[in-house]
Amino acid sequence: MKHSWKITGILLIMFFVTQLIGIAVINSYTPQIETVTINGTEQNITINPLPFGLTTPEVPKEDFKLNLQFLVTLILLFVVSISLVFFLTKIKSVLFLRIWFFVVVIMALGITLNALFFNLKIPYASTLALIIALPLAIVKIFRRNILVHNFTELMIYPGIAAVFVPILNIWTVILLLILISAYDIWAVWHSGFMQKMAKFQIDKLKLFSGFFIPTMSKKDKDKIQKINQKYKNIKTAEKHFKKQKIKVSLAILGGGDVIFPIIAAGIFLRVFGIIPALSITLFSTIALFSLFYYAKKGKFYPAMPFLTAGIFLGMIVGYLIRFI
Repeated sequence: MKHSWKITGILLIMFFVTQLIGIAVINSYTPQIETVTINGTEQNITINPLPFGLTTPEVPKEDFKLNLQFLVTLILLFVVSISLVFFLTKIKSVLFLRIWFFVVVIMALGITLNALFFNLKIPYASTLALIIALPLAIVKIFRRNILVHNFTELMIYPGIAAVFVPILNIWTVILLLILISAYDIWAVWHSGFMQKMAKFQIDKLKLFSGFFIPTMSKKDKDKIQKINQKYKNIKTAEKHFKKQKIKVSLAILGGGDVIFPIIAAGIFLRVFGIIPALSITLFSTIALFSLFYYAKKGKFYPAMPFLTAGIFLGMIVGYLIRFI
């Protein structure tokens, strides 16, 4: 087993809760049909309720060709983004990457919080969402608080998923999951790109795009406790911490491993309803648990192939549930 039962449980709970939040946020941004008068003629138009002036075209789910075009565009954007991150990592452009993360975090948090405030019928929901998202993003990106980091992760991926769900359908998301799984296998087991990118984020950027839980052995915890008891001065205690060579292990789950199940569940929510969507959430969580359970300590594993298998099983069960 890769992590202790406690750490595994925490990661699974955060993953599952984020999926549920994602389904709720995507449901809040279900496109609305409004009747307007244009040149004296009443016409029905689709209103996308995303805040902050964001617009995502609502592609008809039955139009496979158009959905495929958007998928190709999405893949190209993904390739460009990965290439840019790789380039910026190579030249160690810490400031630019932090600003990039900062902007994305504010927008994603804002989308999720706006959905919550709008459902609660709170006035000026989008403005209030930004006011709350801003300090959370500052602490997350520039102050490095582990609790704030993981708390905001719960809300970031639902907000991002809400932008991409309208441009995909069931068949294109299946193709996307297969491609992402293949990329994940290459990036983790063959090129080592994922490990290098994670290490750069943690060591240089002092942040990580995903759930992040530092752990240490009981022996090292006892060392820290003894040093804190012996040295009341913080600077003196820090010097002794460095001499003790205390080892901190990291339990991480990448953001991509969290967001793709949300997107798949969101598409099923729009097409088939809440129960089939929850089926995807359930089986992707079971798949993640299986990965944690059978994985070995000290080794890296691509999570997406396992999650994709769980998502596909959840899709099949969710589809069949409709006929019961």
